[in-house]
Amino acid sequence: MMDAVLDALAALHLLRPLWLLALLPIAGLWWRARRGTATTNAPTRGIAPHLAEALTVGNTGRRRVLPIDGVVACLVLLTLAAAGPTWSRVPNPLLAQTAPMVVALEVSRSMEAPDLPPNRLDRAKFKILDLVERRAGARTALIAYSGTAHRVAPLTEDPNILRSMLESLTPEVMPEEGDNATAALTLAGAELAKSETPGAILFVLDELSEADLSAFREVQARETPVLFLVAAPEGSPRSALDQLDGATVVQLTADDTDLKAIDSAAASAYRAALLGDERLDWDDRGWMLAWLAMPLLLLWFRRGWTMRWALVVGLATGLTAPGPAQADVVDWFFTPDQQGMRAYRDTRFSDAAGLFQAPMWRGLALFRAGQYPQAADLYSRLDTPEAAFAEGMARTRNREYRPAIAAYEKALQLRPDFPEAEWNLAVTRAILEFVEIAREESDTGEETGIGADDVVFDNEANRGADTQTDFTEEDAAPEFQTTEQWMRSVDTDMGDFLRTRFLQENSAGGSQ
Repeated sequence: MMDAVLDALAALHLLRPLWLLALLPIAGLWWRARRGTATTNAPTRGIAPHLAEALTVGNTGRRRVLPIDGVVACLVLLTLAAAGPTWSRVPNPLLAQTAPMVVALEVSRSMEAPDLPPNRLDRAKFKILDLVERRAGARTALIAYSGTAHRVAPLTEDPNILRSMLESLTPEVMPEEGDNATAALTLAGAELAKSETPGAILFVLDELSEADLSAFREVQARETPVLFLVAAPEGSPRSALDQLDGATVVQLTADDTDLKAIDSAAASAYRAALLGDERLDWDDRGWMLAWLAMPLLLLWFRRGWTMRWALVVGLATGLTAPGPAQADVVDWFFTPDQQGMRAYRDTRFSDAAGLFQAPMWRGLALFRAGQYPQAADLYSRLDTPEAAFAEGMARTRNREYRPAIAAYEKALQLRPDFPEAEWNLAVTRAILEFVEIAREESDTGEETGIGADDVVFDNEANRGADTQTDFTEEDAAPEFQTTEQWMRSVDTDMGDFLRTRFLQENSAGGSQ
């Protein structure tokens, strides 16, 4: 919290500073009104001073607070609001609202040490999963490295993709042994460069080799935020990390203290990067001062104070009216998209979907509310690669795999260089392939009314072959696989898939 305040103070400035010139006539008005209300103890004539004091009604001294003070204070606040104070940028609604992060996990033999039960690697995996859950809605990529570095998953908001692949990472799937963090850093930087939103790189390791120091110092010179989560017991040697001046090194803990430190460091780097992005508009915060001026209006309703007509105006405009009138007042101060953003940040996604006018934001609110068909229908009406990609995500969540594949293909047609769409397209095709094969292998014909001793033909895209099965009373019909069983089978085969892919990448002459 303190880091956010300091960042805001450092970036504080005015968008329309010429409005500050209005403070000069306001100060003159206040001085003239104050000077005119000054009272003096004029000498009395023809009456004794003690009798004159007894006959005088009211206080003859200067009043401490006058009506003009409230008027001027209100005018000053409104002038400052018109000057446009700001300390942050307006995020692009088409981009992620939190910093993307590339997680580089060391998958080496040393990470199998059991000094962090069950071992360092498993503890690191658990912590990464906790981090992904904590960063719900933010994009996270995963890189595995030992002697070589390989991209396991690109930047994605789907934790299920990361979970299935992360659990399959072991030293056995890596082509070469070692701890080449430099290769992982290069690959992570390339992955982060694909995102239009500034982000951070998190290394989860037990120790950094001194041979990698020069690469990390070069990245620090470019002000790319690199964080380190040490998956080793406290007191373990980490001399190389200690030689990185200014590096954010977090010790893995049993609670979420380490995750809070990582979130704080990543958020600070994200705010700093946004402030330096000249493509984004500044977020005008003058409305906050306007709200502060409103309580001063209440002073004007007091007897003897000025501008009591403001109460009549307020009643006429519906400030105190219930129902729709109150909604009209809210519309004076906030646009529908701003009201939708307030609801979205309060995790009232259904309400936000009804408020947003921007179609991408409305679709995102529907998606976060779990209304996947509605979100997909909205995205399908937009002809942008981002909308097609979002449609694919919504249809995948709704288990509409073929329409999702078509949406990802459309996104790639509109933007050929779209790595996230390429990855999701490959994953969705693999899921569809596996689901169809699993259904064919477990199909007994019971759902279609086909009984035992009958010939069954698979008619799903002419995929299957003719099958015939005889059952006796002692035999039990094979059970259908549930979705959870399918996913377990996918996880079981994922290690072989990663091993094969990493070997192909390594033999091709480089990591990807």
